[in-house]
Amino acid sequence: MRSTGDGVAAGEPSRAGTASPAGPAPAPTASGEENLGYRGPTACAAAGITYRQLDYWARTGLVEPGIRSAHGSGTQRLYSFRDVVVLKIVKRLLDTGVSLQSIRAAVQHLRSHGRTDLARLTLMSDGATVYECASPDDVVDLLQAGQGVFGIAVGVVWRDVQGALSQLHAERVDTGETVTAHHPADELARRRRDRAG
Repeated sequence: MRSTGDGVAAGEPSRAGTASPAGPAPAPTASGEENLGYRGPTACAAAGITYRQLDYWARTGLVEPGIRSAHGSGTQRLYSFRDVVVLKIVKRLLDTGVSLQSIRAAVQHLRSHGRTDLARLTLMSDGATVYECASPDDVVDLLQAGQGVFGIAVGVVWRDVQGALSQLHAERVDTGETVTAHHPADELARRRRDRAG
């Protein structure tokens, strides 16, 4: 477990031999999410935020798009899968009353983690400070110290975002081609049309 006064995780872990992180990291989507980007409206839908929030967070540097920033009129921001996960975490922290200063520190820390490490974290907060817990023992230690009030399992958020984005359109980072989501209902409608025609 690591913490800073008004933010998240900086410095050394509180214990040397913590247990292995809880659960495996989520696997990438079949389409290779690292090659896909998501425009603002798609990122909003998957993260459960408004476009106004997304725009404000990008302009203030809280969560900036990792693939492409908007420069001038007519250009659109393009967010990575990881950016959308961070957007959803920010939304959850705001909904529970964590201060923007603590959230800003938490976001900076989340960005420093590798993909596997990020998916294995649990964030806990007492409302003022956000704590990183990398093992079940860290969670227990935090609760025994009376500091934790609520937690966010980043791996669960990761899977929620994967599920939401699998139903939405994406853009290939290398070609700019739009990748349309596969909707089972669309397939059923196509089969009905084929039988009728």
